[in-house]
Amino acid sequence: MDSPSSSFTQAHSSVMPSATQEISTPVSEAWWKEASVYQIYPSSFKDSNGDGIGDIPGVIEKLDYFKNLGVDIVWLCPVYPSPQVDMGYDVADYCDIDPQYGTMADVERLIEGLHSRGLKLLMDLVVNHTSDQHKWFRESKSSKDSPYRDWYIWRKPRYDENGERQPPNNWLSYFGGMYSQTVSGFLVVNMRLSIGNAWEYDSASDEYYLHLFAKEQPDLNWEHTPVRDAVHDIIRFWLDKGVDGFRMDVINFISKQDGLPDATVKIPGAKFQWGDEHYACGPRLHEYLQDIGKILKEYNAFSVGEMPAVQDPKEVIKSVGESRGELNMIFNFEIVDMDHGDGGKFSPHKWEMQDLKKIVNKWQTFMYKNKGWNALYLENHDQSRTVSRWASDKPAYRALSAKMLSTFLCFQSGTVFVYQGQELGMANMPADWEMTEHRDLETLNHWEELKQTTGSDAAVLEIARKEYQLKSRDHARTPVQWDSSTNAGFSATTPWIRVNDDYKEWNAAAQVAKPDSVFEHWKSALALRKELKDIIVYGDFELLDEENDDVFAYARSNGAQKVVVVCNFRDREIPWSPPVDLHSGKVLLANNPEVNLSQKTVNLRPFEAFVCQLH
Repeated sequence: MDSPSSSFTQAHSSVMPSATQEISTPVSEAWWKEASVYQIYPSSFKDSNGDGIGDIPGVIEKLDYFKNLGVDIVWLCPVYPSPQVDMGYDVADYCDIDPQYGTMADVERLIEGLHSRGLKLLMDLVVNHTSDQHKWFRESKSSKDSPYRDWYIWRKPRYDENGERQPPNNWLSYFGGMYSQTVSGFLVVNMRLSIGNAWEYDSASDEYYLHLFAKEQPDLNWEHTPVRDAVHDIIRFWLDKGVDGFRMDVINFISKQDGLPDATVKIPGAKFQWGDEHYACGPRLHEYLQDIGKILKEYNAFSVGEMPAVQDPKEVIKSVGESRGELNMIFNFEIVDMDHGDGGKFSPHKWEMQDLKKIVNKWQTFMYKNKGWNALYLENHDQSRTVSRWASDKPAYRALSAKMLSTFLCFQSGTVFVYQGQELGMANMPADWEMTEHRDLETLNHWEELKQTTGSDAAVLEIARKEYQLKSRDHARTPVQWDSSTNAGFSATTPWIRVNDDYKEWNAAAQVAKPDSVFEHWKSALALRKELKDIIVYGDFELLDEENDDVFAYARSNGAQKVVVVCNFRDREIPWSPPVDLHSGKVLLANNPEVNLSQKTVNLRPFEAFVCQLH
């Protein structure tokens, strides 16, 4: 029997057929499917003690803010003891708290405060690698005979035809390069100039250890049973504390292919190559994730995995399918990577609407059809601000843009993730800021290496500067703008990274309870998502007007009811002919007043967005 979705498709040829229409059994319900998540990057959220760095007591100050916004889960990025080579993603102790962020008692107060408000806590689990200052690695490095030697991946050197010592294989590290800087007593970068390979030589033992990221982030050897047992103990430690789940950093990298073979040459003429074919979703990944999944199930805990270098949903479903018992969902990178050029993140590439539509439609339909689940996000601590990157941060359009992007995201199928400041329409750092304002190792390493390799070629450096202005991770890391007071109310002293110049106009105090603000639009969108959960959370997805290069429109349906979401991604008016009759529809949410649906053609104003329920 034709569902309402398939009948709709047959009547309107401009609607992309939905794979979800084949579903005969409903999506199972779960608390985390109906939830929304607020991500906190603690260093930049709220400083309570005047040292210029955000902390856990600062988060506790804002518990009612989360409740007011309408989120259900707070995700706290790493607050474990760390040398801060990679902003806390180099963990030196998994069962303690870094003093710059607070104490274990502070975390316990945070958990209690969240739970008393009906909110939950998600913590980062960074277990592909540790810090080189972790006691496990210090022991491992101390001797070949150490009982911890096999906790990490050590290999003997290779030698070339000239007898020169070479790394064990040709894999690249994600963090090569050099820059070191201390700001407000906070070490934000500690990297050296290198050729970018993923191996670090230890002269004392005449062996190399593997580090897919910084040399100070040695990879754990998950083949070694005691490593897995230790990770399981860490998970139980935090769940017993009352933590409600984990975001698992680069979790699909934990299983490496036997023998660690050389990577296929993808960069002609380069000595080192990307080796993800040998460690992204490796041979024992699902075994390891199922072991973790069993523990999480005992506690009814929530999990989201970060999975770089994977674009095939058929691979992802192996980890997030309902019957798999592994992860609840994963972050995929296709949308946030769609403006990366052939030369990587900082090479220019103009994204197209068709790119976005294909990516969204693929994940929305496949996950629904195959009983998986999506993590919906546009911003996080590693991505720049979307109003600047994909819409417009010009004064006339900034609020409209931020609301449009919120509407685009919030009504898709999946769990919504909002990153701190996104709910305020925070923008990228101003283009006239100097490179000295940057703190992120990824940007600074790229800049230093580029100057060295090009002889500081002015034209090349200017291209790079423009890409940093668009995509640097630092844009997401400027302090949250709480009010118009000094340092945006973030800190009583100079912050570890500069506050955006626009904080006097763009801040939380100016937006909370202001009906037409970006904050209130996000609040309304999240509330409407809950109100219409039978359609928005558990319904199917159809992409509308597939060929349109300006308008992103989609429909959500539970078979009996249908909601249409329309987003104009352009800074100009777009005449749009809806492929479905909207005349009798009821506008539930809009970023412009007086949406006129009475004509066959809807004249969409710049960055206009609305949600319409059909009758």
